[in-house]
Amino acid sequence: EELGAALPYAVLSCPSFAREVVQKIPTAVTIASRRREVAHNLQRLFSTPYFRVYTTFEVTGAELGGALKNIFAIGTGILEGMGLGANSRAAVITRGLAEMTRLGARLGANPMTLMGLAGLGDLILTCTSSQSRNFQVGMKLGKGFPLPEILEGMAEVAEGVKTTRAVHLLARRLGVEMPIVDAVFRILYEGLAPREAIKKLMTRELKDELEAMTETW
Repeated sequence: EELGAALPYAVLSCPSFAREVVQKIPTAVTIASRRREVAHNLQRLFSTPYFRVYTTFEVTGAELGGALKNIFAIGTGILEGMGLGANSRAAVITRGLAEMTRLGARLGANPMTLMGLAGLGDLILTCTSSQSRNFQVGMKLGKGFPLPEILEGMAEVAEGVKTTRAVHLLARRLGVEMPIVDAVFRILYEGLAPREAIKKLMTRELKDELEAMTETW
């Protein structure tokens, strides 16, 4: 919207930490552009034996994947800080992907984009690594530290904190049910205790999984 349709641009969305790219650790990424020649030119420019670039022409899904995964990384970080296990983390990643896909579909994204590197790939990386700033925020919240203190002590920005508020409001306006996003929002902005948030998620109305993939947890 800011650049306008006349100016070509591309979006890099991927499961990658800059530190590992610098170390030439094998990494796969996605470049999205509505102009095929732009995507293909960037693909050729940036591809190396350790940095593999894929292309997509579906920009909306790539942009959403890069933003939404930070919310769920805060969620899995909270679980880690509370000392909960891998089962809980896997549940948030899987159901988080369902929430991403629902919102993406409402905004015109191709669900398959969110199943690729820009969606699921980035989600897994960010939700499972302490290198993630958003995961770090969640860990400290799970250990009982107040949010202002956490943010004050960070050298870099954890984008997921503000993204959570924006996505929460967007989902409400569009009528898209995103219970994990709502839970993270209430922990960050309304002071809801993490254990109470988990209890509310786990005691929601029971559903068939396929139904839940398109509607709710």
